[in-house]
Amino acid sequence: MKSQVSIRVDDRGVAYITIDNSAKLNCLTTEGMTQFARSLAQLESNAGLKVAVLSGAGNKAFVGGASIDEMAALGSNAEEFITLVHRTCDAVRRLPVPVIARIDGYALGAGLELAAACDFRICSEKSVFAMPEVRLGIPSVVEAVLLPGLIGWGRTRMLLLTGRSIDARTAVDWGLVEEVTRNDELDAAVDRCVAEILSCGSSAVRLQKRLISSWETSTIPQSISESISAFTSACGGAERKELMDAYLAERLARSKNAS
Repeated sequence: MKSQVSIRVDDRGVAYITIDNSAKLNCLTTEGMTQFARSLAQLESNAGLKVAVLSGAGNKAFVGGASIDEMAALGSNAEEFITLVHRTCDAVRRLPVPVIARIDGYALGAGLELAAACDFRICSEKSVFAMPEVRLGIPSVVEAVLLPGLIGWGRTRMLLLTGRSIDARTAVDWGLVEEVTRNDELDAAVDRCVAEILSCGSSAVRLQKRLISSWETSTIPQSISESISAFTSACGGAERKELMDAYLAERLARSKNAS
């Protein structure tokens, strides 16, 4: 059986992760989700990894949701299936580097939850977003819990309680995605974002992601304490000295050229 997940890591430390079930809008099957969670667990241990880009194959969908055929047949295995949806999304959140959702087309249900699990989202103008589960007699669950942090409670309620779809411009206005581009400029926008991350200190970026994840569930005093420890640790590292020295040398050169 053809794998529904492919991962390519280039020599810069950029991982390109593709969900490939394009004949069915890249919908998540049990087999595909199992492959995805297993593949990302292996990727998580790659010390040279710096950033990841998550895409759906083709140009019709990011991920069109969980497999309707499988959900229609659920019985005593319902808990196992939805837990696997969670494991799929959590595998993205567990990656120690920034994950960019490259969205080109439909991001529905579990597909939108998977996008929400990424650190940020860039979409083409033809993209469509929805949480249609209530129209199928089930609630939106697991990583749907991330949506209020992105778009607020009112808009979350509107999406989850009506099942309505929104377009790309509405999604960026709401804060569901960070950037919307012309269809033919999506890859260029993603590449720019990747380049910005690669220009930063890789250890600092990993440390920053870990802090942000911790802030989601920590109290403010706990977050501040963790931040002080992280800052102190970073200041003792070689990366900080290298990047600070380079910045100061560049600033001195600009000053001399201006005088």
